[in-house]
Amino acid sequence: MKQFMDKQFLLESETAQNLYHNYAAPTPILDYHCHLNPREIYENQPFPNITEAWLGGDHYKWRQMRSNGVDESAVTGNAPAREKFQKWAETLEKLIGNPLYHWSHLELQRFFGYNGHLCGETAQEVWELCNEKLAQPDMRPRSLIQKSNVTLICTTDDPADALMWHEKLQADPDFDVRVLPAWRPDAALNIEKPAFLEYLQRLSKAAHIDIKTPDDLKAALLKRMEFFRAHGCRVSDHGLDDVCCAPASEARVKEIFAKRLAGGELTAPEIAQYKTALLLFLGKEYHRFNWVMQLHFGCMRNANSRMFSRLGPDSGFDCIGNSAPAAQLTDFLNALDVTDELPKTILYSLNPADDAVIGAMIGCFQNSEAAGKIQQGSAWWFNDHKTGMIRQMTSLANLGVFGNFVGMLTDSRSFLSYPRHEYFRRILCNLIGGWVENGEYPYDEKALKKLIKGICYNNAVNYFGFDLAKDPA
Repeated sequence: MKQFMDKQFLLESETAQNLYHNYAAPTPILDYHCHLNPREIYENQPFPNITEAWLGGDHYKWRQMRSNGVDESAVTGNAPAREKFQKWAETLEKLIGNPLYHWSHLELQRFFGYNGHLCGETAQEVWELCNEKLAQPDMRPRSLIQKSNVTLICTTDDPADALMWHEKLQADPDFDVRVLPAWRPDAALNIEKPAFLEYLQRLSKAAHIDIKTPDDLKAALLKRMEFFRAHGCRVSDHGLDDVCCAPASEARVKEIFAKRLAGGELTAPEIAQYKTALLLFLGKEYHRFNWVMQLHFGCMRNANSRMFSRLGPDSGFDCIGNSAPAAQLTDFLNALDVTDELPKTILYSLNPADDAVIGAMIGCFQNSEAAGKIQQGSAWWFNDHKTGMIRQMTSLANLGVFGNFVGMLTDSRSFLSYPRHEYFRRILCNLIGGWVENGEYPYDEKALKKLIKGICYNNAVNYFGFDLAKDPA
């Protein structure tokens, strides 16, 4: 029997162990997509306790606590922090096969030096240990990032954001990790949402442009893109409710926009036509700016309307949607490519049924602008567990050039979540190591080192064009 999550955790062969310990483990982390708050990085305040550090804002954990019958008061409510931690510990011990079990124990090992297992009986011991550690100066947000060997972070930022905290971070000589904004214009695309008109006012104020027409909106967004670029932005990100491609004339889009400004209710085709027009405009600008376009889709948002009304978005009530309409996604990419204005693009689907569809689709739009110009993103959200990662990487390897993969992203609001990269890297090395052990790829130390360091770090440095030194390969 193997020891619980020891040095060789998930590494089933000598080759896998060599690849991980010699090449993957020491390689830095480039966190090109996360939801960390730049203000919290700048202010660098200590965490009051492990509950705030671990459970605050973590809808992954909230979902499982609810599934374990925990009352909402101990999930997102006003129960004491110690009670919430106890309920999480009692839930965790039942999560065999769930990535949260591995993530949580990796975090306990790497940040707190705890090599036992957290459960209801050990909760008090772990509570005291973690809170004692968190009181130390080297357990604040910046130190946690630096301990994790992170070189660069891209946060998630609205076009109307003043980027004040980014400016403060970039002017701070005491923090050597680069923190850059990433462009997330969902609010400008979601014309059907109740808050759309209010958002236009906010964007108008930020851009100093009175938005009355689609052309005004484009001008405002372009002005804000210039502002973001001046602050180092090289990445955009879109959370799409639906993948659509419904081209319409400029006159038609203008009519739709005017109807919404007048308070009219749009039809589904009108919504699709507006979103298509704006996303095509943005895609062309991304190409001109040499920004990467990330598209996240396949999610059904806020499935539980009662709890959404009570707690709002991002509180644990989203789920996997139907597989993406391949024809519309292909048409969208083609509409940008036909004028040679398709930017570097990463496609993420929440539905694992899309893996092969995406793997085949991206091969239709590759060219010499970049190695792996169109990427399948890493296993995302409900798929970033052991099985999901193996499935996504195997599919990508079967259908494309796996050696160009830009690898793992954190996609988290937690400063303790960086061991997820370790989890990914162990799975990656075990997968490649297994192919080598099985005689499917030669044991070529130089080639394997380049593959591992590329997928873990160097490919992303090249792909995004960040001003960072590559890790020697």
